[in-house]
Amino acid sequence: MSNSLLDVNVQNKINTWLTGNYDSNTKMEIQDLLNEGNIGEITDAFYRDLEFGTGGLRGIMGAGSNRVNKYTLGAATQGLSNYLLRIYAGQQIKVVIAHDNRNNSDVFAQIVANVFSANGIFVYFFKGLRPTPELSFAIRYLGCKSGVMLTASHNPKEYNGYKAYGSDGGQLVAPHDEAVMEEVSKISNISEIKFEPIIENIQSVGIEIDKLYLETIIKSSMSRDAIRRQNDLKIVFTPIHGTGGVLIPDALRKFGFTNIITVEEQMVVDGNFPTVIYPNPEEAEALSMAISKARETDADIVLATDPDADRVGLAIKNDKNVFILLNGNQALSLLVRYMLDTWEKSGKLDGNQYVVKTIVTSYIIDKMAAAKGVECYNSLTGFKFIGEIMTRMEDKKTFIVGGEESYGYLVGEHARDKDAVISCAMFAEMAAYYKDMGSSLYDAMVNMYIEYGFYKEKLISLTKKGKSGAEEIKQMMENYRNDTPLNLGGVKVIMLKDYKTGISKNMLNGETEKIDLPSSNVLQFFTSDGCIISARPSGTEPKIKFYCSVNAPLPNRDAFDEIDKMLDSKLNGMLKDLGI
Repeated sequence: MSNSLLDVNVQNKINTWLTGNYDSNTKMEIQDLLNEGNIGEITDAFYRDLEFGTGGLRGIMGAGSNRVNKYTLGAATQGLSNYLLRIYAGQQIKVVIAHDNRNNSDVFAQIVANVFSANGIFVYFFKGLRPTPELSFAIRYLGCKSGVMLTASHNPKEYNGYKAYGSDGGQLVAPHDEAVMEEVSKISNISEIKFEPIIENIQSVGIEIDKLYLETIIKSSMSRDAIRRQNDLKIVFTPIHGTGGVLIPDALRKFGFTNIITVEEQMVVDGNFPTVIYPNPEEAEALSMAISKARETDADIVLATDPDADRVGLAIKNDKNVFILLNGNQALSLLVRYMLDTWEKSGKLDGNQYVVKTIVTSYIIDKMAAAKGVECYNSLTGFKFIGEIMTRMEDKKTFIVGGEESYGYLVGEHARDKDAVISCAMFAEMAAYYKDMGSSLYDAMVNMYIEYGFYKEKLISLTKKGKSGAEEIKQMMENYRNDTPLNLGGVKVIMLKDYKTGISKNMLNGETEKIDLPSSNVLQFFTSDGCIISARPSGTEPKIKFYCSVNAPLPNRDAFDEIDKMLDSKLNGMLKDLGI
């Protein structure tokens, strides 16, 4: 391939990698790309440095400055090490490293452990794959200053990533995230990265932490008697080839369940995810094998987890005995209601408890919490902000449950990240609780809507690729700010919340008040009948997302289908008025 076809900056970076102190396999991979003559691929691999963002790194694996590889992960770890050594100067610094099932995750985890150890930092190293929430638990239990999870969550198989955690077991938040980003950006040459390990600084951990973790989460169980009576509840579970298979069947058994039906083809640990298009439990296709197994076995409930076992997909039978997939809002709402009801029945609610959700998650949760005298905190989108609130409230109030619409939930205070292990156990416990009363999870959902209102949510994602797409998304947000619609779906907009400016504006009288949350590029439109649409550009993908929530009273079960259709029509009308 002619060098003249490449951007000069890209060519300079390629030359640096080909002539620098990079290993021979990396250089051969780069040369192969050059020989293939794929301008687009080689440019994408080198046109920028893979950014260490507020959540760490995530990208396609391969050679290049914009790829996940030994050198980009090494630089991230060296930067994080430099930060830890600076702020904990003179103290013993311990970290935990874990990884999921993705291709190269084990290799990358070892590299990360080596770099930490070479910097004099003591490493607890999970050699076998483990769920992300267990890493969060281990950081807290072992008294560590930080931790790293090697995962790209539910991204396609070509991806991998690096999630950095603080001493509270939560993902890094301000000001620590920005301080680490600054340290990483200072790494200008790979010679600054200490790759040679100090072996005595690395200690393997595994089943002893598993045991402690499982013993801890079982303490959150609220319905042991119901489980004893319904222990043969038929549970279909799939980890979709990921880490959920390590602990979730054991967790279900420890909770008391005896009839766990696994999707054996997907219990196989495989970073190529051969049985699904995307290993994402938010996608119906990813649960298709589990649903099929559930039909064959006449199961009660279907549970599916993503590769690092922090998200859960849930399927239940409706009133026609057909399995339906619940979205994240429905699943979390059911979980919150169950926890509030059982805490109340056990006499544990005394006004000193709280729940947490994000601003784009169903507001039926706020309503249910208020009815029980429990405070509901709303955070920015991203579980790290939920974890931040939990850390702030530690020893002040008791956390019951929290989560976000993107299928991430947490029960109990053992971790500071979403936890699919305890979530699976608690969803099964919920099913047993309601079955013990002659009901079902679907009945419980309908009854929840009758009591608190029928809340229906929908997520719309518009993909706008490239520079022009980014500019279009930016312009859309500015248009909404400067020319705010006065009506949505024929209903007045009474409030605009702009989290970027931190101002909430009453659209009827023009009065404003401050929003007590960090700045974030999110807009929320509130209508006079309690409906909400939130607009938010994605921070990791070329998308703008619209989180839509409509609601109406549900007088009785017989009206469910009618109200459901009416809410669909209402939602579509609101989106049309936003030009979507």
